[in-house]
Amino acid sequence: MSAPIQDFYTWTHRQAKLLRESRFSELDLNTLAEEIEDMGNRQYDQLESRFELLFSHLLKWLCQPAFRGASWRLTIQEQRRKIPKHLRKNPGLKSSLAEIMADAYEDARNSAADETGLPLEIFPTQCPWTGEQALDAEFWPD
Repeated sequence: MSAPIQDFYTWTHRQAKLLRESRFSELDLNTLAEEIEDMGNRQYDQLESRFELLFSHLLKWLCQPAFRGASWRLTIQEQRRKIPKHLRKNPGLKSSLAEIMADAYEDARNSAADETGLPLEIFPTQCPWTGEQALDAEFWPD
């Protein structure tokens, strides 16, 4: 296991310089590999977070019609624009989409209950929408 990096900024620039200069034997390979994996994981996490935000707002829209407003609508619309863009930039995430959406929905359900004060049981245990519906600009749950 590598020693903890004390100055991440300097370490990253040194690793980049070593790569550009083909000085491979001087690279901190284990830590470099971990950091590259972490970069990929951040893309996964960002997509899951976007789906969680979308689903939680769709759930609130569904379960609290009296509170529907511009803020919820704008959040839903923004995620509907950004999720497909994120997938276009990271097409490898498509193979994990079902898992990402399932995990995001579980968290969204809890978030919606926390934010609304409604009992968790009010919200469907399984996501009531397909990915296509959730991302469809014309779809609004009633």
